[in-house]
Amino acid sequence: MAVSVSAVVILLVIVIMLMRFGYVRGGSAFVCILLGFFLASTGLAPAINQSAQALGHALGAIRL
Repeated sequence: MAVSVSAVVILLVIVIMLMRFGYVRGGSAFVCILLGFFLASTGLAPAINQSAQALGHALGAIRL
């Protein structure tokens, strides 16, 4: 749960920054958000969630 909430916050910040700097317009951001909601209700959702968690664990294991 903590990984998904922090991932949502990070992705939201990225989308807001992209919109602010003009790389993504509001309509495109809305379509991307809708895609995320619809993708979450498909059979791919568990695989995407596992991949995101594995990436989070891998990034957490990196020592700088």
